[in-house]
Amino acid sequence: MKRKLIVAVSVAGMLAGVAACGNGDDSKAKADAGPKEITVWVMDGSAPKAWIEEVNKEFSAKHPGVTVKVEEQKWTGIQEKVTTALSEDTPPDVLELGNTQTAGYAVTGGLADLTKDKAKLGADAWQKSMLASAEVDGKLYSAPWYAANRVVIYDKKAFEKAGVTPPKTRDEWIAGLEKLKAADPASQPIYLPGQSWYVLAGLIWDEGGDLAVKDGDKWKGALGTPQAASAMEFYKKLQSFSTAPKDKDEANPQQSTDIVPKGGVSSWIGLGWEAGGAEKAMKEAGKEADFGYFPIPGKTADKTSTVFLGGSNLAVAERSKNKELAKEWLALAAGKDQMTKYAAETKGALLPNQVGANFTPAAGSFAEAMGKAGVNGKITPVTPGWANVETEPNPIKEFMTKVLKGEDAAKAGADADKEIANRINK
Repeated sequence: MKRKLIVAVSVAGMLAGVAACGNGDDSKAKADAGPKEITVWVMDGSAPKAWIEEVNKEFSAKHPGVTVKVEEQKWTGIQEKVTTALSEDTPPDVLELGNTQTAGYAVTGGLADLTKDKAKLGADAWQKSMLASAEVDGKLYSAPWYAANRVVIYDKKAFEKAGVTPPKTRDEWIAGLEKLKAADPASQPIYLPGQSWYVLAGLIWDEGGDLAVKDGDKWKGALGTPQAASAMEFYKKLQSFSTAPKDKDEANPQQSTDIVPKGGVSSWIGLGWEAGGAEKAMKEAGKEADFGYFPIPGKTADKTSTVFLGGSNLAVAERSKNKELAKEWLALAAGKDQMTKYAAETKGALLPNQVGANFTPAAGSFAEAMGKAGVNGKITPVTPGWANVETEPNPIKEFMTKVLKGEDAAKAGADADKEIANRINK
């Protein structure tokens, strides 16, 4: 997932180094055998202080002699740090992993196999779209924790001036963009960079395609298909309403803080932290943001577009010396009671791992739109080699730029597929 998703979720009290300590030598703690401390790694911005304290309080009540040491990590350089930690004799017992990273760590033997612990962990309640990232070859290696997805963020005043209401279908969306353009030719009806590949992924899934598919024991790219070409045709139509660069993604320049606050943008596609970032930047510039939100429209009104679900999982290290205690902490953290509290603490900015724990967001909020869209969420192909595909230069991005600049989608897709196959099968 995009790392910046986590960093800027605006939730008060997201602090580091939270630890809940038990005391005394209760017989229950003695029965746990082994060190009376477990270490949990969470990423910067992922775990609200109050929520961590609640999880650890409940855990300590069951294991009064065990200390939970929570260590907050930075996303920068985390893959290398996790790889090293999992190979050592004293790794963290529980650790947060990006949902697209989990498969890679699982196949190397770094993560504990949790398949036999599904019932204890409450796996039956987890959202299937999130669970997919936690399993490899039918075995469970982590618990899905939270996810988030993109929605359309729009300027209410611009839409009102043009007589546009939030669309329910792709056709209505295009018609609305045409009205916005007619109402204010100097503004962009939508700001959409040429390489926003997470958006394209959703459109491809809507067409019944994928970014890559299994081919026997190997994987192959799937951008040279009619489904990808159709999705790219629609993306090209959307992008024609924007003056954004065709060879850049949404972070270069950062759309929420570098583009939108300057004005002249009627709508854009972004994450919750981006909406918050734009509001803050506009306020600092003496402007007032008045945003509305709606899910990316689907082909028909009865279903919103499929969206990429970026998020994190919680796993137990295979070399943990406290594996059973780690599993019990994980069961609490990923269970309905604590996930309900988590959703409330994050005020709906992140989707919990189970529908029963969903926070009821305010009407018209980003969280409401995200929740509606998240029901139709998917993730990138679950395979260790997928991380290689995302490495720059990303062949999906290059495919998009080529098509937007006039190259045939089938040819550009075939070229991208060769590169995807070469990377994903490493």
